[in-house]
Amino acid sequence: MISIDTIYQRVLTLANKEQRGYITPQEYNLFANMAQMEIIDQYFYDLNQTITNVEPNSTEYSDMTTFIDEKLGVFKKIQDVNIQDNRVSIPNDLYRYGDIHKDGMHFEEVDYAEYKEMIQAPLTRPTRKRPVYYIQEGKVYPKPTPMGTVTLSYIKQPATVRWGYVVVGEKAIYDASTSVNFELHKAEEAELVYKILKLAGVSLNKVDLTQTAMAFENSKVQQEKQ
Repeated sequence: MISIDTIYQRVLTLANKEQRGYITPQEYNLFANMAQMEIIDQYFYDLNQTITNVEPNSTEYSDMTTFIDEKLGVFKKIQDVNIQDNRVSIPNDLYRYGDIHKDGMHFEEVDYAEYKEMIQAPLTRPTRKRPVYYIQEGKVYPKPTPMGTVTLSYIKQPATVRWGYVVVGEKAIYDASTSVNFELHKAEEAELVYKILKLAGVSLNKVDLTQTAMAFENSKVQQEKQ
């Protein structure tokens, strides 16, 4: 977990340096949530790149995937869900599907076209021992449809972060009781600052603010390559 106030103070320090522009709490909250989602989405891209480009048995592969998995860990959920009208009841906080299983049997994910083709022949038709599922219009259909429930593993939607405040003497003062912190791994503190600064620079039309954020980010990338 990362303090919403810690990141805000760092962002303000860099944004206000040399009078580059003030970021209001409302703007910060908007940019903070956008940055958080960008970071989470990047995990899936990085994981795919790691699997594609690195030898499966290398130490680097193991370390990288383990670290990404650690970062995603807080967002992973496993939940028993009901089957209604031949489809899985989707949790309200679902962001990305993971795996569906029941009684030790894992459902293979296929698209709807593949499913329609599979059921045309007895040898490829899904069975209780070889179940599948497909997603259509945001709904999940397990085939053959099991009775009762299935177990769904998934990545949950992160909590909407908020820098809460009270106004004292026309100044916004941090209020921890109405604030919501980032759920991200502590290692993402610097990345959050860079991304929020870039978003603020674009939104506020502050080219130098965007350039400052990019300079810090490029410096971080170079350090990681050394």
